[in-house]
This record gives sequence, structure tokens and C-alpha cells, in this order.
Amino acid sequence: MIERNILAQKMKEFHIKEFIAKEFMKTGYSHTKIQRTPLGDKVTIYTSRPGLVVGRKGETIKKLTNILKNRYKVENPQIEIGEIENPYFDAQSIAEKIAYTLEKFGPKRFKSVGYKTLQSVMDAGALGVEIVIAGKIPSSRAKRWRFMDGYLKKCGHVSDKYVVRGMSTAFIKSGAVGINVSIMPPGLRLPDHVEFIEQKPEVKEQPKKEEVKIEEKTEKENVESKKTKGSK
Repeated sequence: MIERNILAQKMKEFHIKEFIAKEFMKTGYSHTKIQRTPLGDKVTIYTSRPGLVVGRKGETIKKLTNILKNRYKVENPQIEIGEIENPYFDAQSIAEKIAYTLEKFGPKRFKSVGYKTLQSVMDAGALGVEIVIAGKIPSSRAKRWRFMDGYLKKCGHVSDKYVVRGMSTAFIKSGAVGINVSIMPPGLRLPDHVEFIEQKPEVKEQPKKEEVKIEEKTEKENVESKKTKGSK
């Protein structure tokens, strides 16, 4: 019974996240976190444009609260909005943006969309980006297009911990198109990072002019003393 309750709870959370992702696809949606608290379920929606999610006077939040109560049977849902500081480093929001662009303008310009998105993320300062678009574009035969730039770890501890990944699906006339985005954000110190330290050659300090004059005087005095000793 406990396993069934856990599975039912996870399935409900999955359907809620899927519904929120479809509703706020056009608002720079990133992801949703659901936490169970003594006061109720806390739902946090992360987006790059929180004003569009809230709506005028909070109308969108009120509608979403009623849907969660009536359709998904969520007890006392508390909805919060989390803003993404830099949307160019959030792979999920970029994948959703590409999917929305393909659904709106069609798959004819998918290459320009891929390259423009790739360039904008790299200009923001990312170490590496990879965008994979797979589906029946531009022909009726399914293909896999890959756009990549920079340095990106594909496996290992660094890839699992630091590489940000996101995926989305665009539904067009020819069928479903999958979008996978992987981003390595800036500021990471990788294990294979090597720094070359340039050593400056040592420069010998030349003696000052006064010291040189003193040395010349001492040499002259030594020569004169030798001459006087020889004459004696």
C-alpha cells in the first residue's frame, strides 16, 4: 500500500509539471518544484519572465490554483514564482523556446534557429553548448541535426554535476520533433585545466655610477702604490 501511494503521488506530480510546462511554454518556462509542507503543497515555478506567469492582478495564479485544487486534488496549493537570473544558461528554457519557435514558424528555418540560439548562448559566456534537433525536418524522413560550439564534457563526474541539460518536444505537421540542449556554464575549473606560467628572465642590476668611480679610484691607488714600492 505504501508503494502504491508513493507511485500515485509521483504520477500526480509528473502530470502537474507537464500541465504547467504546456501552459507557460511562451513565458520562458524553465522547471517546477513541488514540496509537501504541513500547510499544503508548495509549487514553485521558475521562469525568465515572471510577470507573464503572474498575469494582471494575479489572475493567472488564481486560475492555476483553482485547477490544481479541482482537477489534481491538491490540498491548499501555494504557488510561488522563481526568477532565473540568466536565461541563456538554463537549458530547459532554451529547449522550450526552440520548440515554441518551431511550432509557430514551422521547420523551414530550423537551421537559423539552431545557429542563432547557439551564438547567443556562447556570447553570454558559456564554455560549451550542444543543441540536438531530431525529427522529420526538413524532409519526410527523420534526421538528427547537431549544433555544437565550445568545450563540452560528455561523460564523467564533471558532466553529471556541472553540465546543465534540458529537453522539449515540438509538435508540427510532420510529427513530433525532439530538442535536447546541453550547456556548460562559465566559471568552472575542470580537472584537466592547465595553466602556463611565464617566467621572466633574471636581470642583473648594474652598479651605480658612484660605485664605479670608487672602484676606479681604488684601482688607480693600487697601481700607484705598486710603482712607489718598485722605485724604493
